[in-house]
Formats: sequence, C-alpha cells, structure tokens
Amino acid sequence: MGPLSLLSFVLPILLFVSPSLSTNSEGNALHALRTKLSDPTNVLQSWDPTLVNPCTWFHVTCDRNNHVIRLDLGNSNISGTLGSELGELKHLQFLELYSNNFGGKIPKELGDLKNLVSMDLYGNKFEGGIPKSFAKLKSLRFLRLNDNKLTGSIPRELTKLSNLKVFDVSNNNLCGTIPIDGPFGSFPMESFENNRLNGPELQGLVPYDFGC
Repeated sequence: MGPLSLLSFVLPILLFVSPSLSTNSEGNALHALRTKLSDPTNVLQSWDPTLVNPCTWFHVTCDRNNHVIRLDLGNSNISGTLGSELGELKHLQFLELYSNNFGGKIPKELGDLKNLVSMDLYGNKFEGGIPKSFAKLKSLRFLRLNDNKLTGSIPRELTKLSNLKVFDVSNNNLCGTIPIDGPFGSFPMESFENNRLNGPELQGLVPYDFGC
C-alpha cells in the first residue's frame, strides 16, 4: 500500500476516533474526581471508567458532540475534596455541587471552565479563599458560594464578570469590603450577609480590606 493509499485509509479512522478520545479525557477527569469522594448512597455507581465516554453516566449531561456540559450532584450526600481534574471539563456549562459535604479549598482550575454559565457550590464546607481565577469565567451568570466556610476578601477581579446576574456569598467568614464596580452594583446586600464584611466600598476611594 502506497503512502497516499495508507493516508486515505488511516485519516477517516482518526476522524472517527477523535471525538471519543476527547470525551474519554473528560471521563478520566470525572473518574479521578470520584476516587477522592465518599459516596455512601452510591450516587456515582454508574461512573464506569471502562466505557467509551461518560455520557451514559447518571448525573452527567453531554451535548451532541459527546462533550460533558452539565454535572448535577446537588444534594447527594457526597463528601470529599475537589481537585484540578475538574478543569479538564472544558465544555462544562453547569456545575451543580450544592448541599453536600465537600470540604477543602475550591480549586483555582475551575477558572479554566470558560463556558461555565452557572456554578452552585453552596451548602458545603469549602474553606480558604474565593479563587481569583474565577475572573476568567466571562460567560458566568450565576455564582452561589453561600453557606460554606470561606475566608479572605472578595476578589476585586470578579468585578470584570459583566454577565454575572446572581452572586451569593452569604453565611461564610469573608472579610474586607464589598466591591461596587461592574455587576456588584446590582447585587442585594442579602448576598453578603453573615460574614465579617465591612460594607460596600465608598465611591472613589481605594478599597481597603479591614481585618483580612
């Protein structure tokens, strides 16, 4: 078989295989996440790494190209920590992990999920600060981090998220002042209550994180 004939034979195979290869990397990322979690009610029992892609798993939604676009694990009695592997879900639009027992820090790699529209991490035990990398999530409309154990200040970088419609960090242990630029001018004060925050920043003054 000559070089051209071989190429014409191999190329269609590569074109056929490549979509499953990309989604399999997403499946690998999700399985890596599963290994870190405690799942007493077997919510994740369908997450079988031997399958071609994760689109047949429960609580996972894919688009027509078999890319993971939604992860729904809200109120599933799951505990454990999140790792950098979630940053591999490049097509993810909805990350729903609310009302569980997740702990540890929120991975900065979540800021790599450029297509993310909604991130619900509320009602867990996350600690540490809000990652500044979230400022890269230009499509983000809903960010709910309330009812955790987050500390530090609200990153000023988040004021660049022009599409952000809902932002809730109530019932944490955040400190400093509340930004007023960008979308933060429209969020109700209830979104910030029960923290150690010192109220909105004053117009024209350099923000100062009192007590942080």
